[in-house]
Amino acid sequence: MSPIQLTRTLPADATDAALRADVLHGLTRHPKTLPPKWFYDAHGSELFEEITRLPEYYPTRAEREILVARASGIATASGAQTLVELGSGSSDKTRHLLDALPGLHSYVPVDVSESALRGAAETLLAERPDLSIHALIADFTDELTLPDTPGPRLVAFLGGTIGNLLPDERAVFLKSVRSLLSPGDSLLLGTDLVKDERTLVAAYDDAAGVTAAFNKNVLTVVDRELGADFAPADFDHVALWDPKREWIEMRLRARRALTVKIPELDLVVPFTAGEELRTEISAKFRKEGVRGELASAGLTLTQWWTDSADRFAVSLATAV
Repeated sequence: MSPIQLTRTLPADATDAALRADVLHGLTRHPKTLPPKWFYDAHGSELFEEITRLPEYYPTRAEREILVARASGIATASGAQTLVELGSGSSDKTRHLLDALPGLHSYVPVDVSESALRGAAETLLAERPDLSIHALIADFTDELTLPDTPGPRLVAFLGGTIGNLLPDERAVFLKSVRSLLSPGDSLLLGTDLVKDERTLVAAYDDAAGVTAAFNKNVLTVVDRELGADFAPADFDHVALWDPKREWIEMRLRARRALTVKIPELDLVVPFTAGEELRTEISAKFRKEGVRGELASAGLTLTQWWTDSADRFAVSLATAV
């Protein structure tokens, strides 16, 4: 079995420092915000896996449909010998691409979680002992340095995660991805598409309340890691469609006036009754908008695939 190479580019205390910075910045501004990456502790990850199986939450099924149907076309168009996956997590969806890339030499998963990287790599190597895996413990929103692996490279950013970035953040991110690409390399991008408001809101406010629990889990993370005294029961889960910006916002709305203490930051945070804390945006896209954002970053859209219901898209772009 091939050994797993693992490179850490994040300092050991980077997660703790980032949480402190995000909480201090986000809870002292107006309106208050927290980044969605803090949903995903072990419990939050379990909740999200449950969300992906809910009848209302179509993105995971729609993207999987595309990958299953189009994997061979993606392989042919990219000719990839190295697959780089940003925010790889469990690498579950990656298997469709790995199976369709017979000439693949290397897989480079990138994630902030060492445990997720090791677990996924060990599972993949058990199935594919000839695959070379070089995992990176890194934040994909920061500048990356990729290992020396054979080209062409296919950089995959799936799951519609790009929608969690604000427009200016997306522009910076796409330019950073462009800087990783050499001639012949490609970007494979998953984007959720604009559709009717009822379908969109239901995907983020399911009848079983799983997304509500997922949303409130960010408060539990802050309580545990920073000694805060948030009471999740004091907040209601809110999911709203913003038709002007064409994104979903998830928020937590205070049920009453209250004060939260965060001893680790020496911070006291007041909430008025009905005040909202934004925890996520999830932008939805149109083909021409994706084409334009890619072009601004120096990337050319070459392939566009959607699921049978035109709910989700996976696109391939190359460096200009």
